[in-house]
Amino acid sequence: MTQPLLTLRGIGRSFPSGEQEVQVLKDVDLDIGHGEMLAIVGASGSGKSTLMNILGCLDRPTTGTYTVSGQDVGTLDSDALAALRREHFGFIFQRYHLMQHLTATGNVEVPAVYAGTEGSARDARARQLLARLGLEDRTEHRPSQLSGGQQQRVSIARALMNGGQVILADEPTGALDSKSGQEVIGILRELHAQGHTIIIVTHDMQVARCTERIIEIADGAIVGDRPNVPTVAAPAQTVGDDTPTPPAMTRPTLGIARFSTGWARFSEAFRMAWRSMMAHRMRTALTMLGIIIGITSVVSIVAIGEGAKRFVLADIKAIGTNTLDIYPGHDFGDDKAASIRTLLPADLQAIAAQPYVHSVTPTTMRSLRLRYRSADVNGNVNGVSDNFFSVRDIQMASGTDFDANDVRHQSQVVVIDQNTRRKLFPDGTDPVGKIILVGSLPCTVIGVAQEKKSMFGENKSLNIWLPYSTGASRLFGQQHFDSITVRIRDDQPTKAAEESIVRLLTLRHGGKDFFTFNMDSIVKTAERTSQSLTLLLSLIAVISLVVGGIGVMNIMLVSVTERTREIGIRMAVGARQSDVLQQFLTEAVLVCLVGGFIGVLLSYGISFVFSLFVKQWQMIFSLGAVVSAFLCASLIGVLFGYLPARNAARLDPIEALARE
Repeated sequence: MTQPLLTLRGIGRSFPSGEQEVQVLKDVDLDIGHGEMLAIVGASGSGKSTLMNILGCLDRPTTGTYTVSGQDVGTLDSDALAALRREHFGFIFQRYHLMQHLTATGNVEVPAVYAGTEGSARDARARQLLARLGLEDRTEHRPSQLSGGQQQRVSIARALMNGGQVILADEPTGALDSKSGQEVIGILRELHAQGHTIIIVTHDMQVARCTERIIEIADGAIVGDRPNVPTVAAPAQTVGDDTPTPPAMTRPTLGIARFSTGWARFSEAFRMAWRSMMAHRMRTALTMLGIIIGITSVVSIVAIGEGAKRFVLADIKAIGTNTLDIYPGHDFGDDKAASIRTLLPADLQAIAAQPYVHSVTPTTMRSLRLRYRSADVNGNVNGVSDNFFSVRDIQMASGTDFDANDVRHQSQVVVIDQNTRRKLFPDGTDPVGKIILVGSLPCTVIGVAQEKKSMFGENKSLNIWLPYSTGASRLFGQQHFDSITVRIRDDQPTKAAEESIVRLLTLRHGGKDFFTFNMDSIVKTAERTSQSLTLLLSLIAVISLVVGGIGVMNIMLVSVTERTREIGIRMAVGARQSDVLQQFLTEAVLVCLVGGFIGVLLSYGISFVFSLFVKQWQMIFSLGAVVSAFLCASLIGVLFGYLPARNAARLDPIEALARE
């Protein structure tokens, strides 16, 4: 005796109702053989739909056993049940249950997507099935563009996509006119003739009489099970007696390429997520908005911070970042510093001889009167060496600076700054070559230094520079220096150089009667301050990212509620919980990534506008900041998308399908 395809023994199903339970099915015994066509009939509330859900592995019985080809369904987990639905069952619903954002072809392909069929193979089979059912000119139409009869044919094609060994039809003609209903019944009978097991759930006895067996159910129990001589239904318009059955109507044996890698499953989830996003553009845009604002804020603030840091460092470097200043005394404000006269030209030569020193210059400064014709002003007169201008990175606007010969011969030459030029030569006369009085010493102007704008503010004082030898012998009357500035080589650590110079001068002076000021400490302080401010602002911007993430979660939760029926459809055609989880999680991450990309583009746009209004410095973008933005977007998508995705994956397929 041949083993039945489907066997139910002692099946009972009850549902909680308050503090009690309602018994919907009671001790159902049923055998369904291979290739049968039968109808389950009964009034509303008789339990026929619950029985169909158990037969289709959408629901589990409370009591009893159900076997499919000898396999006990009760021992299977959710993924195994999904595989059983995917491989052996095809569902035809009264309300069609097509996904509105997919075309007819896309709807038919869904079961094959979860079966792992290659894209080209499933597309070809979907089009074959639609053509066989008379919809070859409707393959790219969406459900809203199809009539009820055409939508039901699409659902039949979907049921056959993976073979449809068992076709479960729930009131397949209930929403159709009589002509379309007869066509659907004709298609089902043809499928039965080709070997499919057809189970029709209906309350319409006229439909039931078109089957070979009628099972009556009332109050959750089978009250009748009798054979029937089917009445002849009108054939489907697309099925002709002389037309040979094409391979598309038979169980497929080729084209199923199982997911061998996680990448294949991810690529399919990515495609479905992208289609869903494109189908709901406004919802997607609103979901992205928070992420766009957050990413734009973070990337822009980091770019502004980096630009500000470089601007500050450039100003500091203009002073000389790898320089070391040496002053007499123990610290700034030392009252005894004026009486210490140990910084001498011999120290200058000893320091210059060190291998880690690039150049060295002394400074001796006095405030003296500066005169040219009728102009008479007070200015700072600085005695320096020929290396001073390279140490301080001062360029000439006109003329030139003095050289070692001028220092050696105590030349009466000076370089003036722009403030001095404006005061002594207000009529715009070229100062180069002119003789000015410095105190009572006539000096020739050989150069005018460029004006240096700084974030530290403009220098309002008047400055001129002359050889320190000239100042010492002819103006100041002193041989010692007020300070010495040492420029360290770029490839040398300034801290080690500072320690070496301190040791050298301590030995030369017989004690430490000086102190040093390392400009590198200013750079480090500026960098730390800039980084702290950037971090602070970035943390503030991250708040907007978190708010955006919460927005993503809220919208995705709403999306799960809105798309409950779609989730139920996907589960009915064989989607595993992990498939649903992956699709919704991929959708959340994709929304965040696209939002992140738009946010980065907006940041570059802000940079362009920023450059139009701020000329001194610009926003600096780094690859690390952009990559970090995308990583943040991905992380937010995963963190805030997981809960909605998990909720979607845990939906009960029966409740999901019942949701309108």
